Amino acid sequence: MKNRRRDIFEEPGYWQSYSDMMAALLLIFILLIAITLFVYRQKRTDLEQAQLQLNETRQELEASEVELKNSMRELEDAYAKATMTEDELATAYQKIDEAQAELDSTRSELQDIVGIRTDIIGELQKRFDNSSMKVDAQTGTITFSSDVLFRYNSALLTTESKETLQEIIPMYLGVLLQESFRPYISEIIIEGHTDTDGGYQSNMVLSANRANSVAEFCLDPENGLSQEQVDQLQNMLTVNGRSYSVPIYQEGTQEVDMASSRRVEIKFRLKEEEMIERITEILEQE
Repeated sequence: MKNRRRDIFEEPGYWQSYSDMMAALLLIFILLIAITLFVYRQKRTDLEQAQLQLNETRQELEASEVELKNSMRELEDAYAKATMTEDELATAYQKIDEAQAELDSTRSELQDIVGIRTDIIGELQKRFDNSSMKVDAQTGTITFSSDVLFRYNSALLTTESKETLQEIIPMYLGVLLQESFRPYISEIIIEGHTDTDGGYQSNMVLSANRANSVAEFCLDPENGLSQEQVDQLQNMLTVNGRSYSVPIYQEGTQEVDMASSRRVEIKFRLKEEEMIERITEILEQE
């Protein structure tokens, strides 16, 4: 009986083995799940990192694209500015060339004018070679004594002075108005001067009236000039009264030569001053 009971309890232990196998299988299953979860998480982490890197790369690409666009825009602006600068430079060179040509032309004209003064004075001296009237060798001015032309404190020409003027005026103005010289002359000037006796203002009136009397005589076609010459003279004539602002002194002294200071001068001014001003303007533009 005792042995039978032991046999019952000592039957083969396949149940235990099955249980152990199931436990092992469960452990393996759990291990597989754990590994799967670990791999999944690792893959997910890698994917997230890859996504993050992709986003960073995309941002860098976008930034690079913006930078590239800005660079292209700057390059286009620089090219446009360079093109504009080339145009402006070409225009500047053209202006310089034009200014240089104008300067050369003006210089040539000025040289002609400088030489023409000598020619005019030489021609005037030649005309007056046999006359008592003398032409200033430096300026080409002729001077009439007021004592010869007018009575004391008067601006009316005397009969004798008119005869003198009828001889002198056509000779002098005839040279200045001839075709070869006229284009170079800017002004023909008649100036009245007095001595220092009396007030400045009263002498100003007297000197101006005397200069006007001589000018009116010159502009009368009956006094030696043709009508054509009179018309030309009207466009060039300037009449001034200088009172005693430019007296003449006795030689070697500071004493005013009263007789010589009372005078009427006829002179001319060339266009050289205008030419010099024009050259200065051109040089300043360059």
